[in-house]
This record gives sequence, C-alpha cells and structure tokens, in this order.
Amino acid sequence: MDLNSESIFKWVFSILFFPTFFQKAFVVFAWGAGDFYWAMLLKRIFLLLPVFAFIAGCWISITTLITLLFRPNRQNLFVALIITWWDLGKTIFSFWAGIVKFVFILLHSVLVLLKIAILGIWSIIQTILIAPFRFLGRLGRNFFGSSVPVIAVILTVLWCIIETSIFTFVTTPLVIDVFSNITGDQLQEYAIQIPLFIFLFFIVLGSYAVLSTFLDTVKSKKISSIFGITVIEIVVLLVEVLFLYREFVDALVPWFAQYSDNFNLGIFGTLAIACFVWFGVRSLSWFLFASYGTPTLLKIIQGKAIIDKEAVTTSKPVAEDKMTSFFEAIKNETEWIKQRGEELISAIMLPPLQIIAATINFAILLITSKHLFELPFNSFADITSSKSIISNIAQEKKRGQSKKRTPKNLTLTKTEGQND
Repeated sequence: MDLNSESIFKWVFSILFFPTFFQKAFVVFAWGAGDFYWAMLLKRIFLLLPVFAFIAGCWISITTLITLLFRPNRQNLFVALIITWWDLGKTIFSFWAGIVKFVFILLHSVLVLLKIAILGIWSIIQTILIAPFRFLGRLGRNFFGSSVPVIAVILTVLWCIIETSIFTFVTTPLVIDVFSNITGDQLQEYAIQIPLFIFLFFIVLGSYAVLSTFLDTVKSKKISSIFGITVIEIVVLLVEVLFLYREFVDALVPWFAQYSDNFNLGIFGTLAIACFVWFGVRSLSWFLFASYGTPTLLKIIQGKAIIDKEAVTTSKPVAEDKMTSFFEAIKNETEWIKQRGEELISAIMLPPLQIIAATINFAILLITSKHLFELPFNSFADITSSKSIISNIAQEKKRGQSKKRTPKNLTLTKTEGQND
C-alpha cells in the first residue's frame, strides 16, 4: 500500500512538474554558449524567446488545468486553453517569418538608400561639372534672346574707351605743359593720365548722349527743344574739335609735311579736317552701334527699367515651377523614408510582441478565463494602449458582477410577489 501510494505520488508529481524534465536542456540549447559565434547568435535570435514562452505556457497550463476541478464553465476554459496554445504556435512561426521579412525589408531599404545617395552624389558632381556650361548657355540665351541690345552697349563702351585712350595719349603733353606753367613744377605723366582718362571718357560718352537726345528731339518735332539741343550740340562740336580733334590733327601734321614741301595747314584747314574727322567718327559709330547702345546706357544711368515686364512675368512661373518641383521631390523622399521606417519598426517589433502577447494570454486566461489580446497582430494599430486594456478589464468585471446580482434580485421580487 505504501509502495502504491508512493508510486502514485511520483506519477502525479511528474505530471505536475513535467517542465522540469526539459526546460533546462531547452534553455541551454537556445542560449548556445558553447557554439560558434554565428550559431550562438542565430539560436538566441530565433529560439530563445520561443523557448521561454513555451516553458511559461507549460507552467501556466498546469495551473489552469488544476483549477478546472473547482471552476465553472470547464469546457469553455479547456477550449480556450487549447486555442491559446494554437495562438502561441502561430506566433512562433510568424516570429521566425517576421525576422526573415525584416531582413529582406532592411536589405531593400539599404539598397534604395544607397541608390538615392549615389544618385544624389552623382547629381551634385554633374551639377558642379556642368554648371559652367549651363552658365554659359544661360548667358548666351540671355545675351542673344534678351530685348536689351547688349552687344551695342558693349561696343559703345569699348569705343568710348578706345577714343578716350587716343585723346589721353594725344593731349597729355598739352595738359602737362599747362599744369606745369600753373604750378611751376614738372608733373609726371602717370599723375595726369589717370584723371585725364576719366575726364575724357565722360566727355566722349556725354557727346553720344547729346547726339541721342538731339535725334529724339528731332523726332518729336518740337521747335523750341530742337533749337536748344542744336545749340548744345554745336557747343559740344566746338569743344571736341578745339580741344580733342585739333590735337589729333596736329599730331598728324608731320605725316602730311613728309610728303609735301613747305606744307602749312593753317588754323582753318586744321579745324576743317578736325570737323570732318569728328563727323566721320560720330556717323560711323552712331549708325553701327551707338544709336542702340547709347539709349540703354542712358536708361541705366537714369535708373530706369531696361527689361520688358512681360518677359519678367513669363519667366517667374518657370522658376517657381522648378522650385516647387524641387521641394516636392524632397517631400516625396521624406515621406518614403518615414513610411519605410514605420515598416521596419513594425517588422522588428510585431513578431516578438506577438509571442509576449500569447504568453500573457496564458496568464490572463488563468485569472479571468478570457484572452486579453486578439492574435495575430497585423500592425501597431491592433495593439491597444495600456489604458484601454485596463478600462476594458474593468468593464468586463462590472458586467460579470451585474450578471451575478441579477438572478438574486429576480428571485427576491418573485418571493415578494408570492407573499403579497
């Protein structure tokens, strides 16, 4: 009798504590301390959490089966326990598949990011290399397609510089003699030529401005204005002829005397040649480029707009569209990175959370005979917050208490009705 009772006790003890026969071996194997590094790492990633969940499920299931002896709705509780084990098995397989899925998503994301980085670096290099050519192309389009006569302006300024340089070279000895007689000291050429060049440049440029104004006045057919500008143009002619072109003609007198004997040009001949040279130079330069470049220079000096408003308004939307498309591209890349980050977090977090949730369902089933989580989780939206879980448990508890109180109240009302 003692032997039978002892064997029965051992048999019952072995059933109640059967996880002790394998849990240590499972944990040691899943930990893999004596294996190679990669094998140990793979075992800890793929097996450690499922092993602990399986062992916890075994211990909680034993306790739940013991409570079947005195709990109501035993059949429903037993079915719920089997379903809980089914959920645990599904979560373990989904955990392994989720790790593989996470690796593939991570590799794809890394490749896409590398592609974006390579394309970004290449676009930067391409922009740096092609920037000078783009600048030259844009400059050429603006240069040849603009309504502003850029070539005429450049030629007008260059011609004024050339004419000023010639007059500076010709009149430098005369200016040095005049200032030396005034000051009594011999001045150096570099001290005279720079201010003389600036002074003569504005005189030459001003003569073109007077000529442009004279022609505009003639087109307007205003007699008083025509008379006033004509007087001014005659004064400009006399000033340039007497002080600039006369010196230029005097510089050419030795060349004339070289080919004739007893050459004497005289003042009237000198002034006539100077007037003829002034008229020829002004006519040729004016009809070639100065008639288009001088009005533009006057607008620049006066601070007036030299570009058509229609061209500006038509070019603005193109620039705005380019900036908009640029920011839209950055926004799309940011949205893609955000979405892919959420997918990565979901892929790495949901598989282990499902195993933990299945293990928690064992414990909650032992206490309340119901599951706390609905498995499997498809996204983070399926995982309710802790506050919602606590409130749901409190509501379920209140419903259970109200169901328990309802039959007693009904029996009391029935007995009171019978007594009455």
